Amino acid sequence: MPDRKEIIEVAGHSVPVSNPGKVYFPQTGHTKLDLVRYYLSVADGALRGVADRPMVLKRYVNGAEGEAFFQKRAPSSRPDWIETVVLSFPSGRTAEEVVVTDAAGLAWVVNLGCIDLNPHPVRASDLDHPDELRVDLDPVPGVHWAQIIRVALVARDVLTDVGLTGWPKTSGSRGMHVYARIEPRWTFADVRRAAVALAREIERRAPQDATSKWWKEERHGVFVDYNQNAKDRTVASAYSVRPTPDARVSAPLAWDEVPDCRLEDFTIDTVPQRYARLGDLAEGIDATAGSLEPLLELAARDEAAGLPDAPWPPHFIRQAGEEPRVQPSKRRAPGTAAPTGRRRSSMPLIEVARAATKDEAMAGLDRWKQRHPETWARLEPADVLVDAMRGRSSVWTRIRLNLRNVPEAERPPQEPLEVDYDPWAAVRRPQP
Repeated sequence: MPDRKEIIEVAGHSVPVSNPGKVYFPQTGHTKLDLVRYYLSVADGALRGVADRPMVLKRYVNGAEGEAFFQKRAPSSRPDWIETVVLSFPSGRTAEEVVVTDAAGLAWVVNLGCIDLNPHPVRASDLDHPDELRVDLDPVPGVHWAQIIRVALVARDVLTDVGLTGWPKTSGSRGMHVYARIEPRWTFADVRRAAVALAREIERRAPQDATSKWWKEERHGVFVDYNQNAKDRTVASAYSVRPTPDARVSAPLAWDEVPDCRLEDFTIDTVPQRYARLGDLAEGIDATAGSLEPLLELAARDEAAGLPDAPWPPHFIRQAGEEPRVQPSKRRAPGTAAPTGRRRSSMPLIEVARAATKDEAMAGLDRWKQRHPETWARLEPADVLVDAMRGRSSVWTRIRLNLRNVPEAERPPQEPLEVDYDPWAAVRRPQP
């Protein structure tokens, strides 16, 4: 039978925690109640990252090893003290999203199954002007942690040179984040344009370590994900627990800690002790809001030099100044059209699996590897493209392989997918 509810008194409110003994992290044994108590132990710091910001609810109702689903709209059944705000999205749709304002709100969203917290970079009082520039350092497979650290330090230097203060934190997953508070005077489009310029400058200063290339098949090293600054994108905030086996935390750092930090040192068990000892290392972030003008001037210089706008996320309409949004492997060069009229690949990509879960997709990859062991031995980690794809309300997984390191005569052809999942089948309207 389900566990009884446990009532927590916090911030002047009674917050029920349903199934408090439900195990959320099987490898460590941490329960839903442990997760609630963790967030309350670092509440001031966690609130500094999410307070007064609309939040997407990323719900893991079956724990960290289960599949998450995204809920933009606030539950209709909610306490009257939970605040909301209506956001509009690039699709033209709107949603009434939750706005956490105190520790009781933290406990309430965690009880819904939110392991990590995913706020937008705006305040509820001004939804059109971000007050946060987010530098998301996302390593390609096979990149060593030391390389990520080097890129983070370059990002700090670039931000300093343009008059902004970078605040580092581990992502809690595989990379690092560097946030910079900005004056809320610019639109999302402006902030993203500044982020593109920042990413390109980081790449110029560290060409062996960093890339600003959007398409996975072109990336190397650490991708500086400028599109995390596009409207409707969210990033796990400071002190968020991540759905990893060891319950890692996205932990704020001091810059002098960055060169020697290790992701595995920051977990649901260690961060409360660190917080009690050091306090919130991002406590001063709100006092450092700076101007985007130097980055926008850098963007203008790049554009004058002939650099086009960088690709946008796929669900955005094509933007002014953006090149055709076609991945390099499917671009058609002049005179290379196949007789059928289909695009001829410029990079040798094959697709292996489309699956509802990552485990299913990886199992399909394993089957492919068993059939093609000699090909597999030639692939580099960056040649294995594992994409988390956004569906209507959940994430599905696609796996592709770049055969660029395999001699052309030895490349296996595209075969039927090992797993062939259609994420839209359940919502597709029947044909008349």
